[in-house]
Amino acid sequence: MPHETERPAATTWHDADLPAERRVASLLAAMSLEEKVGQLGGYWFDTRGPGEVIAPMQDTLGANRPAFDDAAAQGLGHLTRVVGTEPVPADEGAAKLAGVQARLARASRLGLPAIAHEECLTGVAALGATVYPIPLAWGATFHPELVEEVGAAIGRDLRRLGVHQGLAPVMDVVRDYRWGRVEETIGEDPYTVGTIGAAYVRGMESTGTVATLKHFVGYSASRSARNHAPVSVGRRELADVLLPPFEMALREGGARSVMNSYSAIDEVPVGASEELLTSVLRDAWGFTGTVVSDYWAVAFLATTHGVAADVAEAGALALRAGIDVELPDVAGYGSRLVEQVRSGAVAEELVDRAARRVLHQKLELGLLDATPPTTDAAGPIDLDSPANRLLARTVAEQSIVLLHNAAGVLPLGDGPARVALVGPLAQDPRTLMGCYSYPVHVLPRHPELGLGIEVPTIAEALAAELPAAAWAVERGCDVLGTDRAGIAAAVAAARDADVCVLTVGDRSGMFGRGSSGEGCDAADLRLPGVQDELVDAVLATGTPTVLVVVSGRPYALGAHAPRAAAVVQAFMPGEEGASAIAGVLSGRINPSGKLPVQVPAVATSGPQTYLGSLLTRQVGRISNLDLTPAYPFGHGLSYTQFRYGDLRVTHEDVPTDGAVELTVELSNVGPRAGAEVVQLYLSDPVAQVNRPVRQLVGYRRVELAPGESAVVSFTVHADLSSFTGIRGERVVEPGTLTFMAGGSSEGDWPRAGVRLTGPCRTVDHARVLRSESTVRSGAAAR
Repeated sequence: MPHETERPAATTWHDADLPAERRVASLLAAMSLEEKVGQLGGYWFDTRGPGEVIAPMQDTLGANRPAFDDAAAQGLGHLTRVVGTEPVPADEGAAKLAGVQARLARASRLGLPAIAHEECLTGVAALGATVYPIPLAWGATFHPELVEEVGAAIGRDLRRLGVHQGLAPVMDVVRDYRWGRVEETIGEDPYTVGTIGAAYVRGMESTGTVATLKHFVGYSASRSARNHAPVSVGRRELADVLLPPFEMALREGGARSVMNSYSAIDEVPVGASEELLTSVLRDAWGFTGTVVSDYWAVAFLATTHGVAADVAEAGALALRAGIDVELPDVAGYGSRLVEQVRSGAVAEELVDRAARRVLHQKLELGLLDATPPTTDAAGPIDLDSPANRLLARTVAEQSIVLLHNAAGVLPLGDGPARVALVGPLAQDPRTLMGCYSYPVHVLPRHPELGLGIEVPTIAEALAAELPAAAWAVERGCDVLGTDRAGIAAAVAAARDADVCVLTVGDRSGMFGRGSSGEGCDAADLRLPGVQDELVDAVLATGTPTVLVVVSGRPYALGAHAPRAAAVVQAFMPGEEGASAIAGVLSGRINPSGKLPVQVPAVATSGPQTYLGSLLTRQVGRISNLDLTPAYPFGHGLSYTQFRYGDLRVTHEDVPTDGAVELTVELSNVGPRAGAEVVQLYLSDPVAQVNRPVRQLVGYRRVELAPGESAVVSFTVHADLSSFTGIRGERVVEPGTLTFMAGGSSEGDWPRAGVRLTGPCRTVDHARVLRSESTVRSGAAAR
């Protein structure tokens, strides 16, 4: 029943001239217990039938959802995916959300709007929205400023719809490439993940949209790379690898929300961990925003973790740990939480703590004002504007990685006379997009809508790029499955061609309905289905073959790459990705992407990232298992050549609380303009605990014309050598460090040594988190 007659008149919390604390305190004091608890839950207008699952366990836990007016009677904290759950045009979606907010105002006594959130990992999760490259492709650009533009573009589109919060970015660090959600990550290096992720956050938050860091913490380190599996990591891996990207995105990006991980670390679910959600996140780091649950994570404390007897007890555990808002619907909070407070099982102060945080966020968004904003839309809403598409194309172009080009077959130039285009990805545009893109995430249930946007295929883009060539196109096999019937035709086409372009990789999906994506974990790193057999058969023809891998994870290429004329890696480059791939193959685009993950050599070798210690690299008499990758972290070739000068340091002795400046000259000594990512690595060969052989502490993308040089300088604080020491504290140790500057994490690149002098220092969350870099013109290259 509407509550207009009971609603208070003009109130203190509406007065925008008053301090935020006073406004929130006034509102909180006016609320009943039920109304305060109402701010801690979400509501999802999800009418999907059995088997139509886009989030884990939704078919069982969302079955008893109350009618909206009943759920809204005490107010709501969040509205879950009102625009994106069912496909409607953008204008209708914005109007639908505004209508739901109006219903909420009528149904509740205080009339407070809810925070509306949507998925937005590779673009707004709505019909007709731009699909940007996956985050792994952002990492491959090593270009934070460009990714910041992506975050801002997505944030603006969300606000135009009336959406306040985006559930991105993913700050998980890749630990095992077999994990299905590798495509959602930025890479395997915490410094790269932190700097690129913070840039996306800055862009989104600059529009007033709340960015949500996912998945805090440890999700990517699951045993056997299985989704939702337990996590076994030591305190150093947690503190030195998994936590720093979140810390950087909060401090330097300004993220105002964090989503908990589904994981259990050392058998303690993160959703019930007061140590992580309160002691680390708030007490140590000073986070003041909201912690929202991953979907149904509160109920999972009872149903999948077994640390609570029922969902009511699960709600109590989650609230004590520090989860402020239960998403997407209410299970453990709501009336069950009210009962827990009334019985004395849960202190009302915990409810007040969470409600205060939610209300502060609503105040920041203008939702406590007398006339709350509804939408930033002015006129028709175009979610796939020309500016968006240009940005998507730029990211795609800068993310393509040229792995191998020993035969010099690339670039194709004007094109060979006869080209065979082979493989299951050539004519399938969905393979260019990640699992949280709207065409993959929602639209398969609505085939009548197609993709909702224009997405050229690789075949179409190559035909446009090389119009003079005669094309023979053969699928060969599917991405998944065991049907080999088409391989013979693919081999025949390749044999008759001057050059073969062979496309292999992934088709993203959810929960086993793809080869990559959430719940699509891999047993090993062979190409999915029978694609390895297709590759072997085509390479055996002897026709010069360009192997193009379009995937959400790196696959083992050690057996294929040496026999291919060239190898190109694209990480699901989005709606403009086919044009980017075609441009790299033709030479219109000079590739500049670098690997944010290693490419393994052997599919079953137990993959590990480049951050291994000296102990992990022992081969021969100690172990016969060689984990040397086919291509190392940071690797990527160009159609021009770059030369590195000596690495120089300002001071060879630096105090443990000081900084050093390192400079290296980079020259373009090749025939055309190009971009190189100069990478700075630090080695700490003697320390009180095992340290990585090498770790990234700085990078800078540099564009140079032929014959041009630049001097790249990095200022590196001693804090960047810090690690979790033997006593569990983060320390900066005196001793010798070695720096290396170059084009990848492995190779004969220039090096320089620095001695850290003085006492061993203990550092905390206030430490320096990243290096600073500058670029100035150098002498002309000779």
